[in-house]
Amino acid sequence: MTPSTDPPEITVTGKLQHQAWQDRLLPPVEQVRPGLWSVPTPFPDNPLRYVLSYVYELRDGVAVIDTGWPTELGWDGLVTGLRRTGWDVADVRAILVTHGHADHFGLARRLREASGAWIGMHEADARLTGSYTDPGSFLRADAAWLRRRGGGPEDQPQIGVAPPGDDLLPERLPVPDVLIEDRSRPFQGIDLTAVWTPGHTPGHLCFYDGERRVMLTGDHVLPRITPNISPAPSVGSDTLGEYLASLELLTAFDVEEVLPAHEYRFAGLGERVRQLRLHHAARLREVLGVLDDRAGATTVEVARQLSWSRPWSQTRGIIRRSAIGEAYAHLLHLQHLGAITNRGGEVDGWYVLADAPLQPLRP
Repeated sequence: MTPSTDPPEITVTGKLQHQAWQDRLLPPVEQVRPGLWSVPTPFPDNPLRYVLSYVYELRDGVAVIDTGWPTELGWDGLVTGLRRTGWDVADVRAILVTHGHADHFGLARRLREASGAWIGMHEADARLTGSYTDPGSFLRADAAWLRRRGGGPEDQPQIGVAPPGDDLLPERLPVPDVLIEDRSRPFQGIDLTAVWTPGHTPGHLCFYDGERRVMLTGDHVLPRITPNISPAPSVGSDTLGEYLASLELLTAFDVEEVLPAHEYRFAGLGERVRQLRLHHAARLREVLGVLDDRAGATTVEVARQLSWSRPWSQTRGIIRRSAIGEAYAHLLHLQHLGAITNRGGEVDGWYVLADAPLQPLRP
């Protein structure tokens, strides 16, 4: 995810969350609307610091949207947060997962076992989490992907083996009971609509509540950073193109307040979408500029020349891997637009085409 300064054109509505973010603290549990609560769960050893889970009151209990990172600290935060809303683990009837990253699905299986609730996610991300069940194969594919991009051992993140009983062990990963389709309503009689928004992951879902005029955006739209849109090693699709199209989808909804999975609530969805589009247009132009100076550059060589929040020499592990993936997503999108081509053999070699179309790159 690429940090930016707080955009001045949007309005911070989660004042307590914003203050907690600035103070580097965990925000409080809050009632966002009648029957809808925000419950923060700790995300240790990560700059995002916490995940905002949402507790949604149903006729016979509650649903939890995103469960948080799978640690005892995260579990305690989720259970304590539920109790502060007036409910308990036994009252959970459904678990919705916005997308297949562990800070969002990590506690889903444990919560299902403790409550009997069903788990729902999009089919594409059910396949994504299913690919994690063979860690060796996944890591080999990622290492091969990095070599193809021009990366070396220093660019490979070191991913440890989960300890016994850990919820990230292959046998502990959640298998959904329900596959949530685009524009479906998970709960009968409740005005909550799933909106398929691929980009950050293939099966990312937002949830729109028309009665309350709120959009739960997961990682798709955040108030101050851009979500990472790295293509999966086995896919190589135009994830940036998918992300930009998904952004536009959200502008058709009547949204008073955005409820993201990180940072803080805000108003001004249309303006934030505009800012994100401008950010990626600028990044695409930056990539073209690098290739103008370095014809035949590999993906890693391009990534090294791009502007990041910290010097390239200070990036390590998953942060560097994410940056390489981000650069690759922009290169693939430029290729999709017909602006560049990859003439590399076993390793990428990117070139600008003489008749490259520039109109899509303008703000």
